[in-house]
Amino acid sequence: MTADVDQNVILRGERELVERAWRLFLAREEFACAAKDMHTWAMPEIRERIAADRRRRVPRSAAYKLHNPAALADEESERRLVEIAKGGASVRICTTPLPHETIIVDRRTAILAGPPENGVREYTVVRSPSVVKGVVSLFWATWETSADLADYRRERPPALSEESRRILRLLAGGLKDEAAARQLGMSLRTYRRRVAEILTLLDAGSRFQAGLRAHELGLIG
Repeated sequence: MTADVDQNVILRGERELVERAWRLFLAREEFACAAKDMHTWAMPEIRERIAADRRRRVPRSAAYKLHNPAALADEESERRLVEIAKGGASVRICTTPLPHETIIVDRRTAILAGPPENGVREYTVVRSPSVVKGVVSLFWATWETSADLADYRRERPPALSEESRRILRLLAGGLKDEAAARQLGMSLRTYRRRVAEILTLLDAGSRFQAGLRAHELGLIG
C-alpha cells in the first residue's frame, strides 16, 4: 500500500481493497458506480458479500449504476443487472466508453479501479475534495445523457443463450415441464429455474406473457 501527497491511498488487489476500505462501500446516503460491464471483479464472491451487507443496512442508501451496453452482452450479466434494478437501484446504460470501474460513496470518496496487470488491479481511494468533486460531476453529466435500463431494453431482444431459445420453443409448443426437462436432459427443478430466469429477461409475469414478448422480439417464429 502506498499514499500520494494528497493522502489518497493506492491498494493492490481486491483482498487489500476489502481489508483496508470495506466500510467505504457501506454508503450512508448514496452509492454510485460506473463500469463498462458486469465483469469488473476477479473475485465475484467479494462483490456479492459487499452487496449483501449493503442490502441489510436500514435505511438503505440510494444506489446508482451506470454501464456500457457491454453489461448486457450475455444472459447472466443482463439478468443480474435486471435483478439489481428490481432491487431498488437506479440503472442506466450509456454509449460513451466508461473506465474499468469508478465507485463514489456519499459524494465524499471515490474509488478508481485501474486495468488488470498480471491479474491484479490497483484501486486508488481518493478523498481529496477537489478531485472527488470532479469525479462526481463527470458521473452525473454522463448519467443525465444515458438511457434508463428499462427504456434501453424495451426495443431490443435479451442476450439469450441457445439453451434458453430451445426452452422458449418448447414453451411455445405447449410441452409439459416434465417432458421438456427430459428432452433437454436436465432435472425438472433446473428446467423450472431456467424458465423463471427467462421470464426475468423478458420482463414477463407469466409464461403466456413471455411467449408474447418472445414473438414481439422475433426470438421464436
